[in-house]
Amino acid sequence: MPLLTPLAADTTPELANDFALFERILGFVPNSLLTMQRVPAMVTGFGALTKAVMDPNGDVDPGFKRILAHFCSRAAGCQYCEAHSLIAAELHDVSHQKVLAVWEYQTSPLYTDAERVALDFALAAGSVPNAVDEPLMERMRQYWSEVQIVEILGAISLYGFLNRWNDSMATQIEQPALAMGQEVLSPGGWNGGKHR
Repeated sequence: MPLLTPLAADTTPELANDFALFERILGFVPNSLLTMQRVPAMVTGFGALTKAVMDPNGDVDPGFKRILAHFCSRAAGCQYCEAHSLIAAELHDVSHQKVLAVWEYQTSPLYTDAERVALDFALAAGSVPNAVDEPLMERMRQYWSEVQIVEILGAISLYGFLNRWNDSMATQIEQPALAMGQEVLSPGGWNGGKHR
């Protein structure tokens, strides 16, 4: 049960454009933002940061950024964000087969060596305490430019905020995210946790 009840999307009419951005990203307005709208400037600021971090014209594939978000959310233990990130990945052209193989990334031919290193990085960066070290960064530099590394860490950090927000609020998971979690993540122990 959420610790603060999400407000209706039309509660704050001036956020309509911000909410539309997230409808494009996820197919619905997430309960996290419907709760956050109690401080409209936070929604607007978060939307601006999301647009910058998830820029489709960046050097890192937008769908892969959502897979990175899944890994850092897994490290942080946020079951809400674990499911949401996979919905967003598919909406940004990651195949369902690749999403299904997300936790076989080290051996699946659907993932490249560059992606494997970046996903290791996401796990390390999403952990508390942080586990990124120089050897891991050296591995990253073998495959990714400095600009790409900044984009990758931007996606991880964006979801770091969401992980803290959603776990602290016990944000209720929406039906599409719940279905994704049940299909893809439940074999690995995912059950929606406090977000049910």
